[in-house]
Amino acid sequence: MMDVRRMQVLRAVVISGSVTAAAANLGYTPSAISQQVAALEKQAGMELLERVGRGVRPTAAGRLLTEHAAVISRQVAEAETALADLRAGRTGRLEVRYFATAGAALVAPALALFRHEHPGVQVALRLGDTEDPLREVRKGLADLAVVVGPRDGRLEGVRLVPLLDDPYRAVLPKGHRLAAKRVLDLADLADEPWVGNEWPAGPCLEAVLEACAGAGFAPDFVVESEDYPTAQGFVAAGLGVSLMPGTVLGNRHPDVVVRKVRRPEPVRAIYAAVRDTSPEGPALRGLLAALGDVATAAREGRGAPGPGAARSGAAPGTTTEVL
Repeated sequence: MMDVRRMQVLRAVVISGSVTAAAANLGYTPSAISQQVAALEKQAGMELLERVGRGVRPTAAGRLLTEHAAVISRQVAEAETALADLRAGRTGRLEVRYFATAGAALVAPALALFRHEHPGVQVALRLGDTEDPLREVRKGLADLAVVVGPRDGRLEGVRLVPLLDDPYRAVLPKGHRLAAKRVLDLADLADEPWVGNEWPAGPCLEAVLEACAGAGFAPDFVVESEDYPTAQGFVAAGLGVSLMPGTVLGNRHPDVVVRKVRRPEPVRAIYAAVRDTSPEGPALRGLLAALGDVATAAREGRGAPGPGAARSGAAPGTTTEVL
């Protein structure tokens, strides 16, 4: 393999027209330059320079290697520029996973904010199921996943950055006997038929079941649904009651009412998950900060921050009210 550094020395000699001038430009002795050229000629198996008066000029082989040395020099400069852009977060690619109800509430406005500040970074978004996103983060197949996680914020192999605590609300048919109450004890729903809204079961359902167990009962699911809008339709039809996270109730069915729940109040904890051993570059930090800003705005009842908004960063989740 040709020695790239010696090729650059040859190029310096050809450009300057003499060994002495190349030595002065590169900060070497003429003897050291001559030794580098001689070693390259040995590698090439051909003479690379010929004397012309007090200077030198390249042979055909010397011109060939000089041209390739120029290409290599340009490519190295381009690589250094690209690396500097990547290091500064101006370019790159992030693989992001999210769950459906976090898409509109958190991911979409955060991505809009992020793209304003990091327009050169590609973000590949993919909707994940209840388990795959965390497995992909652990394996390094995804850089970040927005997930519902445990309340203590601990998962092996993953660092969880708190975004939002999303309390559940009771969803009742209009005219239901409990609709007149502003706040319900969870036990008030113990004898009601229930409409499920997560099938197959996942961490969101676990939060509901744990809260119901704390209130001393297990819900009687008479209808199962895979999504919240469909579940609202079943509730509106009078088939049962349901518990749904506050962030999904911005668009309500006209024939349901929503009430706070207490004793206990079920809450799902939403996190940004990143691999605990993964180096956190500026692009990933920027996306985490954007998610944190959107989550902060949601907690405070404000609209999502627009481009150029002051950064707050991700902060531990607190309760958000959606009534």
